[in-house]
Amino acid sequence: MRTLRHIFIILLGMMCAYGHAQITGIVTDEETGDSIPFVSVVYKGHNIAAISDIDGKYKIARHEGWNITFSAIGYKPRMIAVTSKTKARLNIKLKPDKQTLGEVTVKAKRGRYSRKNNPAVELMRRVVAAKKLTDLSVNDYYQYNKYEKITLSLNDLKPEQLEQGPFKKHPWLVEQVEVHPKTGKMILPLSVDETVAQRIYRKNPRSEKTIIMGQTSKGVNDFFQTGDILNTVLKDVFTNVDIYKDHIRLLQYPFVSPLSNEGINFYHYYIEDTLTIERDTCIHLHFIPNNQGDMGFRGDLYILKDSSLHVRRCEMTIPQQSTVNFVKNVSILQDYEQLPNGQWVLTKDDMSTELELFSFLRQAIVTRTTRLSEYAFEPIPKKLFRGRTDERIEANAQMRDDDFWNQYRQVQLTKSENSMEKFINRIENVKGMKYVIFGLKALFENSVETSTPNYIDICPVNTILTRNYVDGWRTRLSAKTTANLSKHFFFSGYYGHGWSSKKDYYNAEFTYSLNSKKYLPHEFPRRTMTISLSKDVCSPGDRFMDTDKDNFMVALKWTDTHKMMFYNRQQVTFDYETDWGMKLSVTGKLEENESCGLMTFQTLDRPMPTQFIKTGNGDFIRTTEISARLRYAPGETYINNKLRRRVINLDSPVFNISHTIGFNGILGGQYNYQYTEIGIFKRFWLGSSWGKIDLAMKGGIQWNQVPYPLLIHPAANQSYIILPETFNLINTMEFLNDRYASLMLSWDMNGKIFNRLPLIKKLHWREYIGIRVLWGALSDKNNPYLEQNKGNSRLMYFPEGTHVMDPERPYAELVLGVHNIFKFFHVEYVRRLNYNDLPTSPKWGMRYVIAFSF
Repeated sequence: MRTLRHIFIILLGMMCAYGHAQITGIVTDEETGDSIPFVSVVYKGHNIAAISDIDGKYKIARHEGWNITFSAIGYKPRMIAVTSKTKARLNIKLKPDKQTLGEVTVKAKRGRYSRKNNPAVELMRRVVAAKKLTDLSVNDYYQYNKYEKITLSLNDLKPEQLEQGPFKKHPWLVEQVEVHPKTGKMILPLSVDETVAQRIYRKNPRSEKTIIMGQTSKGVNDFFQTGDILNTVLKDVFTNVDIYKDHIRLLQYPFVSPLSNEGINFYHYYIEDTLTIERDTCIHLHFIPNNQGDMGFRGDLYILKDSSLHVRRCEMTIPQQSTVNFVKNVSILQDYEQLPNGQWVLTKDDMSTELELFSFLRQAIVTRTTRLSEYAFEPIPKKLFRGRTDERIEANAQMRDDDFWNQYRQVQLTKSENSMEKFINRIENVKGMKYVIFGLKALFENSVETSTPNYIDICPVNTILTRNYVDGWRTRLSAKTTANLSKHFFFSGYYGHGWSSKKDYYNAEFTYSLNSKKYLPHEFPRRTMTISLSKDVCSPGDRFMDTDKDNFMVALKWTDTHKMMFYNRQQVTFDYETDWGMKLSVTGKLEENESCGLMTFQTLDRPMPTQFIKTGNGDFIRTTEISARLRYAPGETYINNKLRRRVINLDSPVFNISHTIGFNGILGGQYNYQYTEIGIFKRFWLGSSWGKIDLAMKGGIQWNQVPYPLLIHPAANQSYIILPETFNLINTMEFLNDRYASLMLSWDMNGKIFNRLPLIKKLHWREYIGIRVLWGALSDKNNPYLEQNKGNSRLMYFPEGTHVMDPERPYAELVLGVHNIFKFFHVEYVRRLNYNDLPTSPKWGMRYVIAFSF
């Protein structure tokens, strides 16, 4: 035992001695004093080496009589002789090498790839570490002007096509055809959008603003009143590329940047050559993703051979093996230039994206041309940073004259782009074209326009004919006015009729907008006062749908919806949105409900009815309430259609809080109650192309004793269509609670696993996994089954099929999906994990939706 202890002590002493027989220190730039990461520290000829870390710190074994060489790309190497006088702490300063590379050409051998002792990887580590030194945000102020042009065109026209069909019949179509400068293919430009903006930045207090100085758009989007949808989507999908960020948002996905720490492990890098770009000597470096089916780029970086290690030029594309939908080819070209103060800045950012929706349809190409100029670093007046919005549009931005565009247009329009207005007028005058446009509007806008300019829309058209349990077949005709009639006053409404119930329904809505609108009152920012009067029939679960309850698609149910009620509602709502994402809604509402179908409002002090009448059971409740809701969603991007506003950018978190107060004895209200609800939504993008996780959490409390229509109903989806943030296998009112919490977690894996399976990867399917959990509790005061509430004149009999949840056993359902079938079809299998013993319980189900995404 003692011998073992001695051996242990001896070994420990040897380890300590070894630990002291080292040289450590930090390597810095002799001129700036900044640490230099990833410096090569080598005993040449002895096969002993080390590399400094991100902070320039190094550690290497001590060998007296040998020479240590410190070297890094962009710096002159330095050799130190190790003697008995050499200190254990040895800090090194390297001089920047501002000379050219000379005649040496370095090329990587394309054998088995390894990151260990790879000069290309070492170079990229140093380039990534140098990012913070060249970031414009190190300045106290900066500003620049940005000119951007986005052109949508038909792509890859063939010479023989120009001699037949519509081109032969309309020779002016041939006049619109031109050759794309990047691809060399013949194209037919359909729309062009130009924007001139000023970007300003202040370091302390930190603030960044974009001021839109000029904006103009011409093309096929002029055919549609909501034509700004096209421009908004194009700008969001084909946004500007910043390779100096860790992730590059493109096609609404975060691609891993080749200039990031994550990129070091995501990409393979190869040093190809050295060359000169306009007198700047650069290292040519090629990169490709480890797996070319992942969301990454393939391309070339040209890195300056000096201590800045800044990118001089970047050329990128998406690998042909990539599983990105509808994209045949992407070409990105960026140039950086040095300013008189020595800083390197982006001056050119061009992108061409060739698209093919389906092989039997015509191809398209989106070309984005961006120029950045007039960089300045002087102090910027404080007044330009006022307001919390990140983007401000000057009042006359869309009314700029030719002098303005001649001054700021950095790239001249092509002949076809310049004649776009004439081209569109010719299309409008083609015989029969107005009927084609009419059909396209009805299909894509769900609306029919009644005049030119259009003052009244007939919409939505997908609710004209549908059916439900009470009405059987039902017809509805809807209409609304537009801003062509008034920029501030709007009217909308509908008349409906149930053919079996013989019931008539209506809705009338009057809206006044504080701010002028382009077309409809829900345009951002919404600042409106709305008065509505409505009489109709609904299911209690209709409130959870993000579409019209009469939409014929969601009218297809997996179960009978026979618990319904009529409502007669009068409502006043004030909505106010800020430019920076905060929205306040205040609503006052009077509502009378009559139960119908297999639903009753009978209180416990009266006998439970044994017969039900589909068209009305003759029992009513009336409520008077006021509610307030705050919603905070910074950075959201919207598109406006004829019916509502849709969010197209879900990367930012969304917070909701609301409170509702009901009043007894005021304007006929029968109940006092208070209800509070909070919610949060957040999307998380995972690294290395592992897709995205969506997290939605909600919780609420009904504080008072109330009849069951005022309790908390589960967000039940009874249609076959996939609806967001709903439970697929819960029946309407299957569980009633007065407090609840829900968790909806989904992981869209973006084909990460399928892309690695033989044969399956050719289908480009994408995996989807979800879990949805509902916790609920019903307090004793609201439980009609308890003896203490027998004969209560306030509580009501629960409908048949309604159950009380066990607070110790939350409801849960699992979702397993295959998305991107044929690039547009999503299928999900849903499995109910508990409460399967209930007679109302479906154990599994299939849900579907048609959705297009890249």
